[in-house]
Amino acid sequence: MRVLATLQVAALAGALTTGVTACGAGQAASGPPSYEVLARTLPGAGRVLTDGHGFSLYMYVPDHRGRSQCYGVCARQWPPLMLPAGAAHPLAGRGVKASMLSTVRRAGGGRQVTYNGWPLYLWQGDQEPGQATGQADDMGLWYLMSVSGAVDRSQVTGQAGS
Repeated sequence: MRVLATLQVAALAGALTTGVTACGAGQAASGPPSYEVLARTLPGAGRVLTDGHGFSLYMYVPDHRGRSQCYGVCARQWPPLMLPAGAAHPLAGRGVKASMLSTVRRAGGGRQVTYNGWPLYLWQGDQEPGQATGQADDMGLWYLMSVSGAVDRSQVTGQAGS
């Protein structure tokens, strides 16, 4: 009985590993890495930053252009844009100023991508690329990042274009 249970666990682990490998291979072929920062036009806001998959990037006012203040529940709702292990630096896409890209060390390890000193975040409410449903969210603490490096406090009126 114990041998059968061990074999079932091993088979399940193998299936999960194969599934993860297949998903990872599909992501690599589908476009730029998530830590590449891109510029997109967003109606009402102009040129703003997105991650490599086209999701809007935001800054958090309490960060004060320094270390992240968003952890726990906050970071689950507003996931930080992280530099993966093994990557030397964030990637600047067309229209993004590479000199403004950097990282900041997060508590507990890992490096969060920054732009003009502001740590960058995604918003769980943005369900597809080009949305900016987090603009001015939580009493005006969350804003889009402009390609100029300024905090974009404008009213968003539509979906992003390329």
